[in-house]
Amino acid sequence: MSHEIAVPGCKNLALQGSESMLKVSAIVVVGIAIMGCANRTEAATFKSTHAAQDVRLEVNPQSAFWRDAQPVYFDTDNFGHPVPWLRTEVRSRWTKNNLYLLFECPYRQLYLKPSPHNKTETDGLWNWDVAEIFIGSNFQDIRRYKEFEISPQGEWVDLDINLDNPHRKHGWKWNSGFQVAARIDRKSKVWYGAMRIPFRAIEPNPPHSGTILRANLFRCQGPPPDRKLLAWQAPMSNTFHAPERFGQLELVNRR
Repeated sequence: MSHEIAVPGCKNLALQGSESMLKVSAIVVVGIAIMGCANRTEAATFKSTHAAQDVRLEVNPQSAFWRDAQPVYFDTDNFGHPVPWLRTEVRSRWTKNNLYLLFECPYRQLYLKPSPHNKTETDGLWNWDVAEIFIGSNFQDIRRYKEFEISPQGEWVDLDINLDNPHRKHGWKWNSGFQVAARIDRKSKVWYGAMRIPFRAIEPNPPHSGTILRANLFRCQGPPPDRKLLAWQAPMSNTFHAPERFGQLELVNRR
């Protein structure tokens, strides 16, 4: 607010000063808003680094293949609350045919499905410990995307998600042809899960550097009642299926 001084001829000066202050304030606010948007955009994008050829799936983050990938981390739950002891690392690479991901998942206590099988997919795998990516290429219909999950025991499930389909639970019958590998390091209390997803299951067009996909990363960790739901971009709800909260995955040539 401007304070006018009762001096003859100074009223207009006071008003001009007030208008100038308002203009400066507006510029500052807009600048802060732009900076905030830029930071949010940067924070909501992770990168997948190009690889010249496809490789056999492995779960060693120190291998030459995974060392060349730029990691992204998340350590908050589905409502954005910090869970630092479960800080999860994800690396991604891509070829002309496939998208690769490696999850590095620390844990305190595993919650594993008894009698696991990994020859066929496991419906309801999300009720146990899993790492997940939700990913889609349709920026107009964001309620259509794919879901890929892996457990510490190498179980897997892939789903074709259409949130507007009343029978969307049938999406688990879809088969993407993706492959997985997993390993548990019980001494260090870390498990690793790798995925190789055919691009044809995600995007009808051939991938190239600069391709951007809508994506989010998740984990379900530990037994009830202390079970944690973790997210890279917090859905701010009890379900991970909040596509309006997704971030982006960008394909790049090099790290």
